[in-house]
Amino acid sequence: MTMSFTKSVGAAGIALLTCAAPALASDMTPPPAGREFSWSVNAAITSDYVFRGVSQSDNDPALQAGIDFAYGILYAGAWGSSIDETFLGGNLEIDYYAGIKPVLGPATFDLGIIYYTYPGVTEPAKGDAEVVELKIGVSGEILPKLTGSTYFYWSPEAAGDNGEYWVSETSLAYALPKVFVFDPTISGTYGYSENVDTDVETAWWNVGLTLGYDKFSFDFRYWDSDFDTFNAVSLTNLSDERFVFTAKVAFP
Repeated sequence: MTMSFTKSVGAAGIALLTCAAPALASDMTPPPAGREFSWSVNAAITSDYVFRGVSQSDNDPALQAGIDFAYGILYAGAWGSSIDETFLGGNLEIDYYAGIKPVLGPATFDLGIIYYTYPGVTEPAKGDAEVVELKIGVSGEILPKLTGSTYFYWSPEAAGDNGEYWVSETSLAYALPKVFVFDPTISGTYGYSENVDTDVETAWWNVGLTLGYDKFSFDFRYWDSDFDTFNAVSLTNLSDERFVFTAKVAFP
């Protein structure tokens, strides 16, 4: 599993860096970033909130919303979702994040920090439920209509004080010809995680179709993983194969 993961991440990373190489060779100084302030808000309803292969809503629907701010290469924002209260003892997740996105040629780099919080979780079963992650990634166009990204995440402590871990996610997306009023995109993601302290390795993947229309998007996605995670109360499997539908709207 580790060798397959390394090859897939390495191939995507090489492809993205190859795209950026001509620009880096000809001009090591990126063009000055615009310093205009911008903002956006979004709201969504999903049939199942799946994060890194695991349902956070006990296989039930969830409501989600977020707000984002940007100024030049700086960005910050917050995002929240309803979750199942038996998962961590609360029914809400709110994530805060900030970072920078410098651009070199066709490649956009992303260096940031994410803070996962769970309001209302006052007595976790073991340790602290809140988690801080550092993030580094690169994204860009590989071929016409084909974009890709590779992100790495690291945290000194998992939820419940379960040890240091790191995560990698590689994604590809291809824009299809317009269908009626929709702009369809097919995309997929492969993710891998390893807990440094416990030596537990997990992998997950998804593939789906997104239909964009004006400020709306409708996503149909298949999820699966190579591990099993069960709800301690309902005993339902939270990480087996599933189809998820998400409807989202974003402004402005």
